[in-house]
Amino acid sequence: MIHRFVALGDSFTEGLDDVLRSDGRNTGWADRVALRLATDQSVDSIEYANLAIRGRLTRQVIEEQVPVAVDMRPDLATLGVGVNDALRRSFDLDAVATDLEQGVTRLRASGAQVLLFAFGDPTRRSRALGAVAGRLAGLRSATREIARIHGCWLVDFWGVAHYDDERMWSADRLHLSPIGHRITAEAVLEAIWQGTGVVDPESARADWRSPDPDPPRLSWLGRRSDDIRWLGAHALPWAGRRIRRVSSGEGVQPKDPVLRVIHKPRARSPQD
Repeated sequence: MIHRFVALGDSFTEGLDDVLRSDGRNTGWADRVALRLATDQSVDSIEYANLAIRGRLTRQVIEEQVPVAVDMRPDLATLGVGVNDALRRSFDLDAVATDLEQGVTRLRASGAQVLLFAFGDPTRRSRALGAVAGRLAGLRSATREIARIHGCWLVDFWGVAHYDDERMWSADRLHLSPIGHRITAEAVLEAIWQGTGVVDPESARADWRSPDPDPPRLSWLGRRSDDIRWLGAHALPWAGRRIRRVSSGEGVQPKDPVLRVIHKPRARSPQD
């Protein structure tokens, strides 16, 4: 049974490009998981914090977020890191894996069950992001080994076909769309249910399917026009930040820096 859930990481876990909450921050897969944990378990509520900040590198997450999470004494901690490292020319797989393992070790020592992510192969959906596929493959292997050694749960996206569906991704091709966040939440819940036996994992797996078994495809000309728009709106600004050494998370604070209570939704009565 999970009573306290803390999510750590970068923009993937912060929930960028998902629908907005009432406070103006994005919802994201972790918020969706927290609500489902409060809904599906035989508890009245859970406590939840989301410490993730966009643009953070693995070492920053381990140094800044892990100590805060450890003090919260979570039953479950999710840790999704490494993509921002892989996008940099200075990427050092051994250093990233070492930092990740140190973070996992501290979280596990605090009594938390840790859930890790092995990110997918971007080659089939983006030629530009495909340039770092080898780095992500190496990070995946290291993450899988860390999960095995430390008894972590693992969500592995490598080779999952419906993550090639363009509608899973926002316009910047790097962050998940609302559909992507929903299906990722189902993937996380499946890993949790498999680990705890709370519900039949087949019920979660049913919602993994692609939004459309035969999604529409843009023509060659349409895709080139889309590439040009993406270059101007997203790729060049990202490159400019790298040149200036300015993180997208500069000045951004965690959206849920302290534990908040999420109550089980009230069942509707016939009079509602």
